Amino acid sequence: MLSFKNINIVAVGLLIIILILNIQIQISFWYLIFPFIFWLGLTSIGSFNFELNYFLKARHHNHNTDKNAIALTFDDGPDSEFTPKALRLLKEYNVKASFFLIGKNAEKHPELVKQIIAEGHVIGSHSYAHTNNYGFLSRNKVTKDIMKSQKVLFDITKKRVQFFRPPFGVTNPNIARAVKNLSLKTFGWSVRSYDTVAKNSEVVFKKITTNLKKGDIVLLHDTSKLSVEILEKLLKHLKTKNMNSVTLSTLFNTDSYEA
Repeated sequence: MLSFKNINIVAVGLLIIILILNIQIQISFWYLIFPFIFWLGLTSIGSFNFELNYFLKARHHNHNTDKNAIALTFDDGPDSEFTPKALRLLKEYNVKASFFLIGKNAEKHPELVKQIIAEGHVIGSHSYAHTNNYGFLSRNKVTKDIMKSQKVLFDITKKRVQFFRPPFGVTNPNIARAVKNLSLKTFGWSVRSYDTVAKNSEVVFKKITTNLKKGDIVLLHDTSKLSVEILEKLLKHLKTKNMNSVTLSTLFNTDSYEA
């Protein structure tokens, strides 16, 4: 199993073997740095590939579900213009979704946070500030950031959120330790839309639906016109396939809020 712990063990083992060989036959210096290059390469891949669960275990799908359903998830909201449009579409098609909210955005739009919950969707934390250097923060700063986001959401909803998705899907030992210490349930995705960088909604729609299957978690954003266009196309598609969208708590039969 590819994990940070296992790769550390393998890298140290390789280094010991090479050091022993070096004593016996005086091998090249470059062999000595091979374990570090091996460790750095795989750790870099693991940091930016959330689906590998390299640093922490996250739920990316539930293909064993008996429900003919997927989980639509939205990151980076709430947004004053596009979150209401997404909510109207979800209501029109009578489906539920999960919203990973940025704390500072929730502070600006508490009424939208309440509306999301009132309409039967669930919320999770997507950090407080969603800074570009999130992957380089210390464990203490990551913990404080998540706790600040949780406090904002609690003050608005009186619910203690348990779901978390790291910004950009980036993970490292500091983020993993903070998540573990806070006893959060971490969620990734099995279908990534790239709707924040795409230019054509039809291209993204085809990318999402080509291999879409029950139990998938679809990553969208409620922050742009394009994302809303993609959502509408996707909801129409689900209806023709008699497929539903449910919350992550329903798909995984787990509580989204602390009792």
